[in-house]
Order: sequence, then structure tokens, then C-alpha cells
Amino acid sequence: MMKKILIANRGEIAVRVTRTLQQMGLTACAVYSDVDKDALHVQLADEAYALGGTTSLESYLNQDKLLQICKDHQIDAIHPGYGFLSENAGFARRCALENLIFIGPNPDVIEGMGDKLNAKEKMVAAGVPVVPSFNPGQETSPEQYAEEAEKIGYPILVKAAAGGGGKGMRRVDQPQDLNASLEAAQNEARKAFGDDRVFLEKYLANPRHIEIQIFGDQHGNVVHLGERECSIQRRYQKVIEEAPSPAVSPELRQEMGETACKAARAIGYSNAGTMEFLLDDRGKFYFLEVNTRLQVEHPITECVYDVDLVRAQIQVAQGQPLPFQQEDLKPRGWAMECRLYAEDPGRNFMPCTGTLSVYEPPIGPGIRCDSGVQQGSVISVHYDPMLAKLVTFGHDREEARQRMVWALGHFPVLGLRHNLPYLKAVLEHPEFQKGNTHTHFLQQHQIDSGPTQVPKSGLVALSHFLQQQKPTQGTTIQATTPFQELGNWRIR
Repeated sequence: MMKKILIANRGEIAVRVTRTLQQMGLTACAVYSDVDKDALHVQLADEAYALGGTTSLESYLNQDKLLQICKDHQIDAIHPGYGFLSENAGFARRCALENLIFIGPNPDVIEGMGDKLNAKEKMVAAGVPVVPSFNPGQETSPEQYAEEAEKIGYPILVKAAAGGGGKGMRRVDQPQDLNASLEAAQNEARKAFGDDRVFLEKYLANPRHIEIQIFGDQHGNVVHLGERECSIQRRYQKVIEEAPSPAVSPELRQEMGETACKAARAIGYSNAGTMEFLLDDRGKFYFLEVNTRLQVEHPITECVYDVDLVRAQIQVAQGQPLPFQQEDLKPRGWAMECRLYAEDPGRNFMPCTGTLSVYEPPIGPGIRCDSGVQQGSVISVHYDPMLAKLVTFGHDREEARQRMVWALGHFPVLGLRHNLPYLKAVLEHPEFQKGNTHTHFLQQHQIDSGPTQVPKSGLVALSHFLQQQKPTQGTTIQATTPFQELGNWRIR
């Protein structure tokens, strides 16, 4: 049985896992880089150990350091969160060799599903519908690529076999652009993943991105917890998610859920995972990929199904059967999630750095904020600029949406640029309100978030901040107050 668990991650997911571990009476152990020594996840943990370094390679991706910490401090298991080493089969195998429980699926499953070509082949064998594609062999000529592209029909996508996050991906609309796109995708894939294999896939016009939360245990049980719609994306990165999907009927939910469970059983899946699909305008769905970890957007599933997925991960990793059966899992209400980033929408969403001089997440009925920062936190250039995930829950979609609009408007964040006004503008767009979403929504609709507006609660927080900054006799205040962010705003 586990007693001490190392969380091999940082930010909001490390905070999220810490809270469940502590509620279960387990010791939550944090790790941190030099940049993160004062981070929130370090402050909240029961124990914290320095990794040193500043970059991800020097710290959170340093397997030797992580495993040595576990050995030195009698740690029983590692929770990888998402990102970093969460889908690294080699690391999962090293954990097993060190007699550590890796809280995730079997390393062979991670490896098999991490290769998109292999994953597609396994899904086809399991009878799961896939997007028409061409999976090349070792020696595929440009002429063969061109021939297969014609069979699939333009437009097509060139995709990296070991890819993710849109890297190594190119859309090709005309035959004359194919060779250049192949070369560009291969070069990008080689740099990002050390693997330049690419394949061709039919490009679906305006599909919805629908994913099914699956969960398996070590006793052969597999269930699904419905769908999440993740169609609001920018540069292939999810921005807003909701559960359930406005496009999925109860009958389609059952069909997609049963298909996802069938696929999970075919590959021997255990622990938390996600089967991702594309849904076209005719209601046909196609397998996209398997994410062999906990997803960023898991909180909306927790809201709709009233479960703690991290707790279930721990239980399953200890060899216990699933804490729920399929007949127990009945969706209720609606949930939405917005990802708050330190980025400037007015400058092509360039990541921003700075100190959070004011940061007060909203509170109220049906509002949850999974945050990895707090007021005073320093946002550096070294890691992902996501600050928090704001989640709202309602009896139906419109209540969840209205609650999110209110929450976004009552979330004072000062000290750096962020995307809160942009998110609010998306939620208020007429087509979003109707549920007419698809993966190209943000490309097709001009989202004007207007000038940055400071909510009234932000002015109150600013006033409090300035009161704290009053100089004592003989001292002066440095010119680093939030007024730099407010422009012409003044407290009256």
C-alpha cells in the first residue's frame, strides 16, 4: 500500500493531486526547480525536494534526479500528472525496476498508443472507425505519397507519427503543395520528437473534437464517464471545454462510450485515459488518438459525474477494483472549463511574464478554480504559461455558460497580460451560445475582446494592494504598482 507519493510535476496539476492525496491520508511529496522554490505546489505539499536547474530538462524531466529522490526518501509511488513524463514509457519502466508504482497505464500501452500509426492499426483491428489515412512504410517515395493523397482526396493533413500539440502537422489543399508540406512536417517532427515519420490523413471540414473519459483497473474492468467537447482550440491547443457536448445525443453517447471501452479492453488499458474522436456534421465519429494519462480538462467530468478521478487513480494503482461501475455513472447537469493563460491576445497570444500583483479567483455556487499560482507568484519564461483552470457547473448549458461569464468578469488579475477578456468574448459569441462549435471556430469567427477592463472586484483588490504598499517615513514606493497595467483607470 502506498504511503508517500511523489508528484513529478508542477503548477495547478501538482496542487490538484496534492489535495486529493492529503484527503486520503497520504503524504504528498513535491519537487521543484530553482525557479519554483516558492511556488504554490511546494508550499502546499507535505514534503518538498529540490531538483535544481531552471529548464524542464534540468528539473522535471530529469529522470535520474526524480528516481534518486524516491530512493533517498522511501517514496512508494509517482504520480506524473500530465505533460512532462506522464506518457513516457521508458520512465514508467524505470519506476517498475525501482519498485515504484507508476500511477498510470502499463508502459507497453503507453508506448503503443504514443505511436499514432501503431495506435491506428490497433483501433482498426478492434473495429473502431478511423479517419481515412495512409500509413507509409520505411521507404516511401514522394510519388507514393502523392498517389495515396489523391486516393484519400484533398484537403489532407500531414501528421507526425509521434506527434502531439499540433507539432509536425500541416494542412495540404493542393497536390503541388504536398512535397513542401511533407518536408516541413518531417523537419518539425524530427526536432520536437526525434522521430521524422509522418502519415497522411483526410482533413475533415469543421469537425467537433469529442473525447471519451475511460477508466480501467487491473482486474479487466473498463468503464467510460461520458464525453467532453474540446472543439474551441487555437493552434491545436484546447482553450475552452465542456461536458457533455451539445452535439451528442444519449444514443450517440452510449455508442461512443461502448466503442471507447471496446478499444480500451483491446489494448489492456488500466487507470485513467482518454479516447479522442472527431465528430462530423453527419454524426459519424472517427478515432483520433489515445491520451494515456489524466487530461487537463478532467475537472468537468468530475463535476458532471460527481467523482474524484485522482482518488480513483490512486485506488486502481494500488490494485483495487474500480470504485464505480458503468451503471453507477449517470451524468447530471453541465460543466465548462476555461484555461487562463499569461498571454497577450493583442500580440498574437505571446506568452507574458511578470508578478501577479493582484490575483483573486472568484468564489460562489458552481464555481471551481484549479490554480497553480497565487497573489505574488512570479510567472517566468521557463514553463507553460497556464495559470489556472476556471470551471463552472450548472443545471444546463446556459446556466453553466452564464455562470462562467460572471466568473470571468469577477476574476481580478493584475501584474501581467492575460486572456480573461478574450475567453469572456468567446463565451458571449452568438454561435457559441447556440452550441455551434467546431475545431476551426476561433479561425472562422473574429473574437474581439475589446480593451482590457478591470472588474469592480479588481478595483477593490487594487485598493487593498496599494494600502499595503504605503511607504513608511523616509521610504518610497518603487514604480511597479498595478497602475502600470490599468492605463487610465483610477480609483475614485
